[in-house]
Amino acid sequence: MVTRTNKTSATTSRNKSDPKRDPDNQSRLLNRELSLIKFNERVLAMAERADTPALERLRYICIVSSNLDEFFEIRVSSLKEQLRQYPNAAGADGFSAEQAFERVQQAVHQLVQRQYDLLEDAVWPALKAEGILVHHAFDWNAAQTKWAHEVFTRDVMPLLTPIGLDPAHPFPRVYNKSLNFILPLSGHDAFGRKSTIAVVQAPRALPRLIKMPPSVSGQPNGYILLTSLLRAFVGELFPGMEMQGCYQWRVTRNSDLFVDEEEVTNLRHALQGELSQRNFGSAVRLEVDQTMPRHIEEYLQNEFSLSDADTYRVNGPVNLSRLMQICSAVHRPDLLFPEYVAPIPAPFDRPLTRPGALFEAIAAGDQLLHHPYQSFQPVIDFLTAAALDPEVVAIKQTIYRTGEDSELMRLLLAAAKAGKEVTVVVELMARFDEQTNINWAARLEEVGAHVVYGVVGHKTHAKMALVLRREKGRIRRYGHLGTGNYHPRTAALYSDFGLLTADTRLCEDMDKVFSQLTGLGERRTLKLLLQSPFTMHESMVRMIRAEARAARAGKKARIMAKMNSLLEPIVIDELYKASAAGVQIDLIVRGVCALRAGVPGLSENISVRSIIGRFLEHARVFYFYADGKERVYASSADWMDRNFFRRVEVAFPILDEKLKKRVIQEAFTFALNDNQLAWLQQKNGDYIKLKNRKPPFSLHEALILANQTAN
Repeated sequence: MVTRTNKTSATTSRNKSDPKRDPDNQSRLLNRELSLIKFNERVLAMAERADTPALERLRYICIVSSNLDEFFEIRVSSLKEQLRQYPNAAGADGFSAEQAFERVQQAVHQLVQRQYDLLEDAVWPALKAEGILVHHAFDWNAAQTKWAHEVFTRDVMPLLTPIGLDPAHPFPRVYNKSLNFILPLSGHDAFGRKSTIAVVQAPRALPRLIKMPPSVSGQPNGYILLTSLLRAFVGELFPGMEMQGCYQWRVTRNSDLFVDEEEVTNLRHALQGELSQRNFGSAVRLEVDQTMPRHIEEYLQNEFSLSDADTYRVNGPVNLSRLMQICSAVHRPDLLFPEYVAPIPAPFDRPLTRPGALFEAIAAGDQLLHHPYQSFQPVIDFLTAAALDPEVVAIKQTIYRTGEDSELMRLLLAAAKAGKEVTVVVELMARFDEQTNINWAARLEEVGAHVVYGVVGHKTHAKMALVLRREKGRIRRYGHLGTGNYHPRTAALYSDFGLLTADTRLCEDMDKVFSQLTGLGERRTLKLLLQSPFTMHESMVRMIRAEARAARAGKKARIMAKMNSLLEPIVIDELYKASAAGVQIDLIVRGVCALRAGVPGLSENISVRSIIGRFLEHARVFYFYADGKERVYASSADWMDRNFFRRVEVAFPILDEKLKKRVIQEAFTFALNDNQLAWLQQKNGDYIKLKNRKPPFSLHEALILANQTAN
């Protein structure tokens, strides 16, 4: 747990009591970082729920830990840069960089303490009652100590390199988020040197969690942490010296990559050079064992130029996300969410007698997929048919995230080997997937695929696959458009829509977008697709304004939008104006939301809710009443500056009336009726769990039931 109240927290408390310095009641926008922390608070609340299965409770704690790692690596590092350059400049949220940093640090300290307290007081006891536990060194019996020492001597000690700090051995270079130990020592070594402190770095090859045999553990699922092994036996690395203690610690570094877009001539080579340095960016957070003496903590702070506000003293492992291994290693289905096998919907649920049959099914009418409630297999089958069908002449695909072991990528490799024209737009700057994408790009090039890296300065985030097939002497196009990545594993966890279509206008638009990405030329005019950075923002603003005009004219007007993040200030301002005009606006924003809902005179007709549950809400869907025409778009893009102006994105209309009604029901009606997973935003940016007297209704359970019944 966090045990120190630092100067930052005290300053923040003073700010909150001073209305002249507190912009909460004046700013039209909420702070991005604080909103992101509130999202993680909602995630952690899933671990606090007694009706969440025990192993899933542990998983949610680990997810928060992983989220916070990225939060520090990207968002806090950016905030620190602002703090250095413009400490007193007020942002759009009304905070100066200094005020924002103070409040963010206070909020994260509180969240981390809540996280570790929950693990210690509730989750570990619940798992122990089920025979799942982590054995700490101070609780080992003789047999467990003997076994642990054998493991240390055989598997751990040979890989350790102790470093005694002295003029000949400076402080070692420390990897981002690596596990390290610092040991105060006394005595003299074999050379007569007097050493006072040493550092031991845990090699990444060592497992952080080790299964203890049930016969030794006394429980079916007993584990020990690498931390416990080192604490118990690391003194053997320093014979003749007296060890005064052993304390774990971890430093988090700035992990954002910088590529000079004006100077770069080969993006892949430039990025590979940057990746090699990612693990050694400037330090932004220090995590230490809560038992670490103050003078050692200050020593580490000085080494990394960090303060008390940047330091987190924890009661447990410094990297909780490593405990995620337990969730998959322990075979206890009763302690997980009930297994759900997504059905394959018609017409894809029948065996394909020939590759062309799938294309005939798509040609008969647009096919809508809603993952993870429906299987991702039809998308795989679509590309399998494209690779096998002799009438298919070309495949074009965007890749943002796909994973290291990707069946989809293997299909593209097979298609290229078979002599088909395969063009793949690989986004090399997909954060934390850069190396994976570089590896796939190289393999695709080796088999003759055309590999391009999109547009420098604009990440290619659009999700598109286009197949060109020869039919009756002409080329016909078939396309897949989605709101999520081509990643089968996440497709089983993330809620996303996908559309398989042979609509001539949609497929021609897709082809034009691919031509823009692979070639040169003027901006293309698209018939149906909205595209960033060209038409999507202006189109969304235009449709919001149209609803406002309708409301002012006394007509029915309605806006509903579902997304991951809402930050773009012009869109937010237009939503405020539409609210003032009388438009009813329902926003379902899973994560960061800068818009304030329900503020009199500003947004009283706007509601914002966040759905947090078993599946990750990932789809972006936008609805406008449009004088009864009910325009519905699904998209790869959130309403953020980057998605509108610095990325290549698409939003595609749902044209088929039956499919449109289905999207409205599954994306909005069910979500707005949810009273089990929904959180409602308050005008100060806080969220409260929705509670009412209605019969319980869960969005996720309703969609699972609907798709099981349909099949």
